[in-house]
Amino acid sequence: MEKIKCPKCSWKPKPIENSWICTCKHVWNTFETAGQCPKCNKIWQDTQCLQCHQWSPHIEFYTTLNGLLASELDNLINQEIKKEPIESDNKN
Repeated sequence: MEKIKCPKCSWKPKPIENSWICTCKHVWNTFETAGQCPKCNKIWQDTQCLQCHQWSPHIEFYTTLNGLLASELDNLINQEIKKEPIESDNKN
């Protein structure tokens, strides 16, 4: 997690010691799941720094992502996951 830090105060979270709580009451390290609660699957677009207590877009905590990767992660976070049936090639 050395490449993750608060964009406002530069605080760096520790993988084992730091945890966040979801609205479903699940406690976990948000950076292990890119901001998605493993219990209820809520995607947190913003994350609160445990040092300065300011909220920032979750993606801004990742300091080493290049522009393309940051853009792709942002797209994944912002899109709604839709389950669509797989169309068959067989047309009867």
